[in-house]
Amino acid sequence: MGLFGRKPAADTSGRHTIYYASDVHGSDQCWRKFLGAGKFYDVNALIMGGDLTGKAIIPIVRQDGVHRAHFLGDDRVAATAEELAELEAAVRYNGMYPWITDADEVARHSVDAAAKDELFEQVMLDELRRWVALADERMPERGIDVFVMGGNDDPFSVDDVLNGGTHMVNCDDRIVMVGQHEMISCSFANHTPWSSPRELDENALYERIKRIADQVERPESAIFNLHVPPYNSGLDRAIEVDQATMTHVYKKGQAHEIPVGSTAVRQIIEDYAPLLSLHGHIHESRGEAKIGRTLALNTGSEYNSGRIHGAVIVLEPTKVVSHQFVVG
Repeated sequence: MGLFGRKPAADTSGRHTIYYASDVHGSDQCWRKFLGAGKFYDVNALIMGGDLTGKAIIPIVRQDGVHRAHFLGDDRVAATAEELAELEAAVRYNGMYPWITDADEVARHSVDAAAKDELFEQVMLDELRRWVALADERMPERGIDVFVMGGNDDPFSVDDVLNGGTHMVNCDDRIVMVGQHEMISCSFANHTPWSSPRELDENALYERIKRIADQVERPESAIFNLHVPPYNSGLDRAIEVDQATMTHVYKKGQAHEIPVGSTAVRQIIEDYAPLLSLHGHIHESRGEAKIGRTLALNTGSEYNSGRIHGAVIVLEPTKVVSHQFVVG
């Protein structure tokens, strides 16, 4: 309600405000900040651009009446329920998954690769279900739409968990409406040195995105939510990796940066000229670029510090009114 109990005047401009972030990589702190950004920045929609899952389990072993863990180079001991909760929270804060267990189970999984893989999948998906439940619980009452997809680092098993959301929408590989804007999304990337789960040759990536883009009725007002940034856009600079040794390449004593984005994504943007394109994937290349009429953004990532990098973008049906990079 506005002053004196009157409703504020309706926004007849079709203005819609979104918050975009990407690459939280299992950080519980960043996910909670992502959800909290909706209310903090007073937006209509939240968009998460992929790479949701973490990369490691930290065993927290029950032993002699306490819980012990080796975490970030230190031996941690939790003697009380409160200390255990703090230890679990610290693990999640750093984008890893706590696993409370006993020494026998740790020993069994250390020699059984299949059991280790199965355990990681189970723990990872359980944590992701908790994230989805949090979004479904908090966002409807605030009237904020939530669109989420996986990224190249995320296994395909996350899709079923995301599809289980009752308010949160898995937007990957489909068209959804963000206000008056059609949005297409693609979780795949071009090939990386790490052979992650969702990688394609450039031609196949182009065809995958094109299949959805061809269904867009008004590309000039559309949002293209594409995990990997366009090639040589300034949004895709990363240190070159020697694939034989998997080490960084140095030239004249300096780390050698190269463009590592997708030529397919750049071609798609040039061909369809959407209003806005949103990207993640390359954590160190936060920035903006204009490709033809399209505003392209990469919000970057600093997930392991617990800080989430995002952008608040105000849209009207045919233009980007404003955009601002934010860190929380």
